[in-house]
Amino acid sequence: MHIRDIPTPLLVPAIALSGGSLAWTTWSLVDLLGAGPWGITVAAGADIIWASVIWAEARGLRICGHRWPVAAIGWAALVAVAGFLVWHGIEEHHTAMAVAGPFLPLGAKVVWLLALADMRDPAALTDDERAQLALMERGLVFEEQHHSIEMRRRAMAAELLLAEVSIDFEIELARQDKGRELARRAPIAIAPITREPEPITPSTPASSPEQPQALAHPEPTMTSAIADHEQKSIAELARDHVAIHPTNPAAINAICSLRPTADRPSVGAAVRRARRELDARGGYR
Repeated sequence: MHIRDIPTPLLVPAIALSGGSLAWTTWSLVDLLGAGPWGITVAAGADIIWASVIWAEARGLRICGHRWPVAAIGWAALVAVAGFLVWHGIEEHHTAMAVAGPFLPLGAKVVWLLALADMRDPAALTDDERAQLALMERGLVFEEQHHSIEMRRRAMAAELLLAEVSIDFEIELARQDKGRELARRAPIAIAPITREPEPITPSTPASSPEQPQALAHPEPTMTSAIADHEQKSIAELARDHVAIHPTNPAAINAICSLRPTADRPSVGAAVRRARRELDARGGYR
């Protein structure tokens, strides 16, 4: 219930009746109990309960989503106080006190109901509307908390994935580094070289007067380039030709043209080894 800012004139009699009712109820209960000053505790407790219920009704307090339990507690407290007042009048053998005593708290209760009704804002939301808005607000808070928890869960999953990717990346880098180190340290396997057979030439005939020119001119020798190629091993030739030929078959053909008697599979193996070494080192310097 929404209370207007402008107070109602009924507040003055309601407060006056409440003060008189509290005073009368306190005196009546203290006298009824006969416990002296200690009876004020019970009387004050009953007055506090009665005042608290009125204040709860003014604020529109709801119990389990309903307002009627607060009103029921207020009327139950009023009936209890009225019963004590009637009981006190009977104990005092005073019929007028027993009959008129309960009218003071009852009148205060009725005036308070009128004052609260007059103070109610007619343009304010009803209790059902306010309850519906409160339900929507509670649902929004739940969704916000659910979204926050979901984002935290996704962030944790993303961190785990990034950690796994980082570990795989480090492992792959280490594997490549070890592969290059192994290729650098591994010796190049030299293919077996087949020794070229020496050409069989007929024995030189004894010199005769008819062949004076043959003895005067020595046999021709190989050029320096051919001799240089024949002095190199297959592995060295493979490294040289891999560096100048883009493909292995071209390098193999070039080496086999220089070494016709060489074993072609062995030459191919040497070329492939040289090619791997060249790729691992990023090219010869």
